[in-house]
Amino acid sequence: MTQNHSENTRRIARNTLFLYGRMLLGMIVSLYTSRLVLQALGVEDYGIINVVGGLVTMFALISNSLTAAISRFMTFELGTGNKERLGKVFATSMLIQISLSAIILTIGETLGLWFLNTQMNIPADRMFAANCVFQTSILSFILGLLSCPYNAAIMAHERMNVYAYIGLLDIGLKLAIVLFIAFSPLLFDRLIVYAALLCAIGLILQIIYVTYCRRNFEESRARLRFDKSLWKEMGGFASWNAIGCSAGLLKDQGVNILLNIFFGPVINAARGIAVTVSNAICGFSANFMAAVNPQITKSYAAQDKKYTFSLVERGSRFSYYIMMMLAIPVIIDTEYILTLWLKTYPEYSVIFVRLVLITALIEILSNTLITLQVSTGKIRNYQIAVGGMLLMNFPLSYIFLKFGFPPTCVYIISIGVGTACLFLRLLFLQNMVGLSMRNYFINVIFNVLKVSFFATIIPAAIYPIANDGFIRLAIIVVSSALSSALAILYIGCNINERKFIISKIAGFRKRLIRC
Repeated sequence: MTQNHSENTRRIARNTLFLYGRMLLGMIVSLYTSRLVLQALGVEDYGIINVVGGLVTMFALISNSLTAAISRFMTFELGTGNKERLGKVFATSMLIQISLSAIILTIGETLGLWFLNTQMNIPADRMFAANCVFQTSILSFILGLLSCPYNAAIMAHERMNVYAYIGLLDIGLKLAIVLFIAFSPLLFDRLIVYAALLCAIGLILQIIYVTYCRRNFEESRARLRFDKSLWKEMGGFASWNAIGCSAGLLKDQGVNILLNIFFGPVINAARGIAVTVSNAICGFSANFMAAVNPQITKSYAAQDKKYTFSLVERGSRFSYYIMMMLAIPVIIDTEYILTLWLKTYPEYSVIFVRLVLITALIEILSNTLITLQVSTGKIRNYQIAVGGMLLMNFPLSYIFLKFGFPPTCVYIISIGVGTACLFLRLLFLQNMVGLSMRNYFINVIFNVLKVSFFATIIPAAIYPIANDGFIRLAIIVVSSALSSALAILYIGCNINERKFIISKIAGFRKRLIRC
């Protein structure tokens, strides 16, 4: 490994630690506040804010594709060292996001309002509150949209400590408003006030992002001017990427709206609980990927394919391992965990949590593949094929629900489609950049399957024979952690990775002894 690669590895580890510190606190606060919000709002209002906020997210298919374009172009230019073009990318991205905000505001206030008031399954006495949630959600979305170039700049420069600090502020502010909503003696519509305060947090974070970036990154101070060629290049990239973004949104928020239409807001509440659990667990892997992804793009821009492919494979494996260690005890003892966390919960919450986590474990293997594909800038054929496959989630879910299948069918469909998309991504990358499908199957897919099998045996065997309660959960958590760690170390890691991990553990023990 070269000195530059060693420094990159240390940077990934350092950035991952910053993000994990944020994520650990965020997970604890999120799980605690979700319980308070559910109790304060009630199941029905909790389902309303989940599905109405999701309706606004439906307008994000264009914005998400442009955000991906901004992040890719900025990181790529940092990899090539072209500062002049970097400034042009930032200026162009700001103009694009401002224009897009105006378009989304228009669509939201026309088509969005019509759909909310005529097509969604919301009780008549909560329709005014739902409209208030919709308006604040649109404003929050636009604030987030305008933050994207600044957020992308922080990520591209790998200032993960700053990203973590801003995230901690976000967590603290959200905790404060949840405590206010849950325990305030004042009389007010808690759903409306909760949505309005979340919007206020978005405004505060937007001001912080802008202030920090303008003080620290030269490109964020670039004059806003129209660059036709760059606008065309970024717009073309984003247009094709919109296929994948729209497919992802239809899979998540589109299906969420289908569940509302067929079953009502209580099912949306169950799905919201499952998504909260999944986000808390996936966040650990997502933070690892946030540290790895810039290195994949930069190494590809530097035409170091061997190192790029090793990052892709290692990133897929270790992001899976991180999530697997957390997911196994939750999947096995879901009922008691939800009871301990929420006391009472809507029907279908247990099976939704399990299916969502299985889906996420499959999809997480694709994260580094997506990053590599985006880094190439050649995404037309890829998005037509993979995005087209992802789009099947929505019509298939509608057909099965229309024929009377239970709500769990949407997650079974998602698991099948996600698996097919993984194989399609590998096929495209093999043909485009030379990533070996054979090596990926051996080094990643077969590897994680073996690790998952051996990590699950002991905790799964304990579950049916132990008495229900906290002691059983504690035994499952400990046995799962130990079996997962051993399986990862001796089955999942190669010799060099194993030596590296053991040396780090030994160094940590020495520091503890000295203390």
